[in-house]
Amino acid sequence: MTHDPHTEFWGHQLDGLIGEIVREASICQVRLLDPGVVDAVLHDNASVCGHDNPAAFKKLRELLMMTFVVRGKAFDSLGPLEADALIQEISAKLKERLGSSAGGRFGGPAT
Repeated sequence: MTHDPHTEFWGHQLDGLIGEIVREASICQVRLLDPGVVDAVLHDNASVCGHDNPAAFKKLRELLMMTFVVRGKAFDSLGPLEADALIQEISAKLKERLGSSAGGRFGGPAT
């Protein structure tokens, strides 16, 4: 993927959100990469937490919602091919940052 300033801007935005998501998921001990966990968090289901921290869970949920908004804006701005490549790169970073405690593949079945 070529990195022009526009792509780098959206990558930076998403990367910042991912960093905060990793932080809050760690605090709550949420295995974000397990199947259905992101959906549960988005539906305000704190049963996926290994540690009870309502403030961190609320922030995690809000950050995930914000990520989908930013992702949509990146698609509108960059186009689907560049945005898809960027999202895949960010997803790989998320998996790398979360490590084995995070579960399966982000947004899909465990591998």
